[in-house]
Amino acid sequence: MDAGAFVTDAFLQSVLQAAADARQQCLHMLDFIDQNRAAQPDPDAEMQLSRQQKLLHSNLAKLRGLNRRALLETRNTKQQTQEAKSEIDSLHLHLQNLYYEQRHLIGDIAACQGYNHKYQSLPLVPVDEILAANPELAEADEHDLMVARINHEHAERQTLEEQRQGLLKKKQSLINDNNKKKDELAALDKEIEKFLDSAAPLQQKFDQHDQHNQKATASA
Repeated sequence: MDAGAFVTDAFLQSVLQAAADARQQCLHMLDFIDQNRAAQPDPDAEMQLSRQQKLLHSNLAKLRGLNRRALLETRNTKQQTQEAKSEIDSLHLHLQNLYYEQRHLIGDIAACQGYNHKYQSLPLVPVDEILAANPELAEADEHDLMVARINHEHAERQTLEEQRQGLLKKKQSLINDNNKKKDELAALDKEIEKFLDSAAPLQQKFDQHDQHNQKATASA
């Protein structure tokens, strides 16, 4: 099969053509030598053979030049192919990294979608009440309505927390007042005890006087 059937590059076709011309010239010279074999050399034949040799040398020189150029271009093509292959390998590796990152992100998204968020367990106000209190949300989407419900719950909890803090302060104030009154009562008890202790001798004298009067009355 003719090699030219597989070669489509114009330069390589010119190389094949130069090789075919050189081959044809060699065959022509061999035929000429066979046809002009003689005991005595013929000057005209030798001149023609010399011209054919020059033509062959010219064809061979052209073929060598084309062959050298073809080798250089082949080398450059191999280099370019290697560089292109390296670039493709790098792009393939980058693509694999992107696939890996994509799978990782898909997994994260699925985990976020399946995550049991705390807001799902909050006793949020119904949507109807939010819409009734905020008519401007009538055209809001599900996300905005959820944000509004969470904000409402947050505001309610802040109000309750403020009330709780106020009650704690009031409770602490009452505890302080009770402790103060306990201290005052304890101090009063001590004063009464001191008074009773100091009045004991006087009470004893009163008792003795009463006893004396009773005896005097009994004698009379």
